[in-house]
Amino acid sequence: MPSTLLPFTLFAALVAGQVCDLQFDARVPADLGVAGFDDVNDVFSNANVLGAGLQFSQVIQLPNVGQALFDVDNTVAVEVTINDDSIFNGQTAFRRAELLPASNNGNDDSTVGIKSIHFSVMKSDARPLNLSHEYQLAFLETADFSANQFVLKTGTILGQNTADPDTLQIFGNTNSNLLLFSAPFTAGVFHNFALTLDFDALTTRVFYSQGNAALKSMGQVLVNDVSGRGQFHFGVLKKPVNPGADITKEGDQPAGIDEGIIFGSIFQEDTIVGCISLSA
Repeated sequence: MPSTLLPFTLFAALVAGQVCDLQFDARVPADLGVAGFDDVNDVFSNANVLGAGLQFSQVIQLPNVGQALFDVDNTVAVEVTINDDSIFNGQTAFRRAELLPASNNGNDDSTVGIKSIHFSVMKSDARPLNLSHEYQLAFLETADFSANQFVLKTGTILGQNTADPDTLQIFGNTNSNLLLFSAPFTAGVFHNFALTLDFDALTTRVFYSQGNAALKSMGQVLVNDVSGRGQFHFGVLKKPVNPGADITKEGDQPAGIDEGIIFGSIFQEDTIVGCISLSA
């Protein structure tokens, strides 16, 4: 489906440092510790999403990789991992573990107005992905669980001819399969994103950088159906190869899975007056 461009318009305030009003702040405090993810906290849900019988302290690491672009003095990177037991809600063909911001309950204000969702991702040297599979690393899922309004993927995308599986690709609404952005998934560096989501006009605009470089717009505002409210997910959702009619339950996963992705600088800003942070 061809992309639809809206007129290019500069935001009212493209600012340095994180100074825009926050809807939520999911940057991980250093003193939370791995065990803190098991308890009710102000950063992430301690209930979802992870395998049955697991606790987050069993799938979370705090790697020594430095800080992402918008992390501050007291915040750290977090690694989300999956293993053979990462089977959520009977989805036996998936392996998944994801962090959901604590205040984002599916009907909160994070999916109304105009918001900019920030996050950074880095490869895990200790727990590499198996790029013969498709992975979802960050996505917004509608409140009725029927679609993703956007999704960051890597690996071999099912149903497509993936030229290089070692690529980060952002797709729009599941029902359109619109490619919003792609870039090589370079190792050893954070890949920084901000997506401005207009829940009234139903559009998306992507900003991107690497390392400590300021975010830059990757193009114009694109028509993308972001309706449906819902929750933001950050983690690892590994899809099977050779999927059946029900991809959640039919398909092949190898044994001995030990994989992970590192995140930092997860937060959401209110962009209703045009404010978006581009550099630390």
